[in-house]
Amino acid sequence: MNRRLLIIILIACLLPLGVQAQHGKFRFAQLTDIHFSPNNPNPTEDLLRSVAQINATDSIDFVLVTGDITEEGDRATMERVKSCLDLLKTKYYVALGNHETKWSDSGCTAFGEIFGSERFEFEHKGFLFLGFNSGPLMRMAYGHVVPQDIRWMTEEMEKAGKDKPVILVTHYPLMDGDVDNWYEVTDAIRPYNIRLMIGGHYHSNRNLRYDGIPGILMRSNLRDKEDKPGYGIYEVTNDSILVYTQRIGEPKKQWAAFSLTQAYYDRNGKAEKYPDFTVNKTYLQVKEQWVVQTGAGIYCSPATEKDKVFVGDDMGRLTAYSLKNGKKLWSFESGKRIVGTPAVSEGIVVFGSADRHIYGLNAKDGSLLWKVEAAEPVLGAVTIENGIAYIGASDHTFRAINLNSGNVKWTFTGVKGYIETKPLVTEDKVIFGAWDNTLYALNKADGKELWKWTGGLTRMHFSPAAVWPVAANGKVFITDPQRAMTAIDLKTGDTVWRTFQSMVRETIGLSEDHERIFSKTMNDSIVCYSTQGDTPKELWASNVGFGYEHAPSMQVEKDGVMFGSTKEGLIFALEAKTGKVLWKHKIGNSLISTVVPLSGREVLFTATSGEVGLLKVKN
Repeated sequence: MNRRLLIIILIACLLPLGVQAQHGKFRFAQLTDIHFSPNNPNPTEDLLRSVAQINATDSIDFVLVTGDITEEGDRATMERVKSCLDLLKTKYYVALGNHETKWSDSGCTAFGEIFGSERFEFEHKGFLFLGFNSGPLMRMAYGHVVPQDIRWMTEEMEKAGKDKPVILVTHYPLMDGDVDNWYEVTDAIRPYNIRLMIGGHYHSNRNLRYDGIPGILMRSNLRDKEDKPGYGIYEVTNDSILVYTQRIGEPKKQWAAFSLTQAYYDRNGKAEKYPDFTVNKTYLQVKEQWVVQTGAGIYCSPATEKDKVFVGDDMGRLTAYSLKNGKKLWSFESGKRIVGTPAVSEGIVVFGSADRHIYGLNAKDGSLLWKVEAAEPVLGAVTIENGIAYIGASDHTFRAINLNSGNVKWTFTGVKGYIETKPLVTEDKVIFGAWDNTLYALNKADGKELWKWTGGLTRMHFSPAAVWPVAANGKVFITDPQRAMTAIDLKTGDTVWRTFQSMVRETIGLSEDHERIFSKTMNDSIVCYSTQGDTPKELWASNVGFGYEHAPSMQVEKDGVMFGSTKEGLIFALEAKTGKVLWKHKIGNSLISTVVPLSGREVLFTATSGEVGLLKVKN
């Protein structure tokens, strides 16, 4: 009897441990910031050494790969990375990094085609793992988590149950200065049992808190100063998550630990800080006439004709809205995301899609009039002039298309890189940049090359590819990521002048009288230069106070007012001839693409966070 009682007592004591063990003990590895490059064999060697050591390590259940797997985001390099990761004996899961999202000839679609999806979800021994993109997409800006990914995350956690332990996997840390809508994400996930967030990006070990939620950043897989590649190891026990760094050929070293029973944050609380919108109280004359939250990321500017506004989005939809009140009128679904800004003329809307097509739609009802197939995704913005639509794609081809018939008038196939810019059509030329360090000038009539400009640029990342060129007084004006402004002879392609004086990046705008150009510096200011003469002449510089800035949103003048925007949701207006600040208005906290002024008092805008809207300045 006593023996039976002892057995019953032992079973009762062990039962809680059995319940805890439902979560199970397990180990997994993390590889991050691999940075494969076609011209550097070291990252390949570093990854292969890490894969070999992981394969030789007992009890690694799976591997998380947390972004920046390539240097330039191209399909061929991602396929090389996959061939190396496929050597792993265990399953692996890959999240996007900013090098796959900012520089991507496929508009980020190749990643999903190669690795199965742009996000991942799986359960392992009682834990739910969710991986998603947190970086900027195609535009230089802070990281951003799009509305549809926030919805997906919360829906998956809701289905799993609010007490299910969750580990979230990103590349960027979810912090102010890294992800522009960090607060939306932390507020959305806070009601759930988030045990840890895992990422990379900074190439160093960091133990952080995202509004109280524990966050780990792991060192890069690239060899360190002692020529040792490395990666992370996580051991999940009954009550803890232990974090180690593992260098090749050395014992692993623990540097962080997290409780699985302790509450790190208030699940009913809010973010510790939010963006500051007090600027809107300073300029009360600026009103949001209407704003539509589309529920999808937007990377292009709006286009407008008559009483309609046309916008492409991350879900591949081209949608028409009423200019009067923002009411949705119709929507057309392409196969994949729309990155380039559409154009509309003569009742026909033209846009490119990452589904490898260029579309012509009836602006009245969204019906398909024609489509042109490309060999690769079409990320370029559209310019229409005199019944011809001009657009570049990632198949190294620039096309001129008859607006009414959809027939291709001519093609130019000599482009080495991919194209995302809006082409300039001026006099007898079409001018555009590509991600190959080159600015191209083609004959508008037949597409023959007239000249190319490289300016001595040597790195792909310095290409004049995001800027929308402008021309005046016999010169083409561009800016580039090397932080220079350049004037180029329109006839010959020779450099007239090039200056680093103002530390501009990838934005430029032309005044209505063609006498001035505007650009946005990387800190607070708009500068204005003369279009005349053979040397750079600054006319004014205006401190707008927008802080550090590197988003490729162009400046546009209308009725004597110069409009601009930033990566943190700010739209501003200056007196075009003097630079005097007229007003500022903050829409949200994410990138505002190049705005479209309807007059000196009305301006259309789109935001990465999914808003389309119309601002109006009251008397």
